[in-house]
Amino acid sequence: MLNSSSSPLIYFILGAYVDVGSLRYLYFMITAVLYFLILTVNTLLIVVICVNRSLHEPMYMFLCSLFVNELYGSSGLFPFLLVQILSDVHIISAPLCFLQIFCLYSYVHVEFCNLAVMSYDRYLAICFPLQYHIILTHYKVIVFIVLIWLYSFAKFLITLLLTVRLTLCGNVLNSTFCRNYLVVNLACSDTRLNNIYGLFGTAVTVLVPLLPILYSYTKILRVVLSGSKQTRQKAISTCMPHLASLLNFSFGCLFESLQSRFDMVTIPNGLQIIMSLYFVILQALLNPIMYGMKLTKIRNALNK
Repeated sequence: MLNSSSSPLIYFILGAYVDVGSLRYLYFMITAVLYFLILTVNTLLIVVICVNRSLHEPMYMFLCSLFVNELYGSSGLFPFLLVQILSDVHIISAPLCFLQIFCLYSYVHVEFCNLAVMSYDRYLAICFPLQYHIILTHYKVIVFIVLIWLYSFAKFLITLLLTVRLTLCGNVLNSTFCRNYLVVNLACSDTRLNNIYGLFGTAVTVLVPLLPILYSYTKILRVVLSGSKQTRQKAISTCMPHLASLLNFSFGCLFESLQSRFDMVTIPNGLQIIMSLYFVILQALLNPIMYGMKLTKIRNALNK
């Protein structure tokens, strides 16, 4: 469906939805239960960390920021999905589409940056245990968290503004939710600036978190290999949840990026839909469950 260049685009059509008949109610219930679980477990751990003074340490404050981000990202996706599943016409207004793009993409950036800072936190705790609280004070932790969120919002706001200015000659998105790359592909105006900034933004999104993560784990690995058995056990117990979270989220984002940019007709439509939602759904469930079960202080606080 084409729009003339003189009239502003009012809505987008989401072309990835198919008619599933009465199964829509089953899909709605499954999605609603998943969203309820995400809201419950993340909110529970945020409250536990906030009310227990013994958890007011750098690692748990970064975890609190991570859980807040899971609520932020899932709330940018799930209410919209619930409406679309029950709807006969799969459309979304242009302003709401751009808002969803901003929420999901800034969620990804906050997640990666938060995981990067957490790797630095683990590096200090394992390699400099005696100086840990001197180097990483509460003030520095708060500054880190505020900078992560402000930097992520500012970075993607530029991307969104570059997209909003484009003249679009179509309004059909072959997706279950709004993606920036697909919207830019609908443009009939010059997108060179978008492409250049997009490549720059992608490189920054990857490299800014990746460099501290690689540096931190290189140092941790050296300590683990040369340290005592107790040091190795401590490093493994505190780093495994972080590594699992990082690898899981990286895989989800990689598939999402590939699916947006390449034709994946060989992959069944249902699997494409599930994998496109993987980066938000599984991460938002995995983090609180994994950290809640693995970290002794959180587990003890939950049992009180």
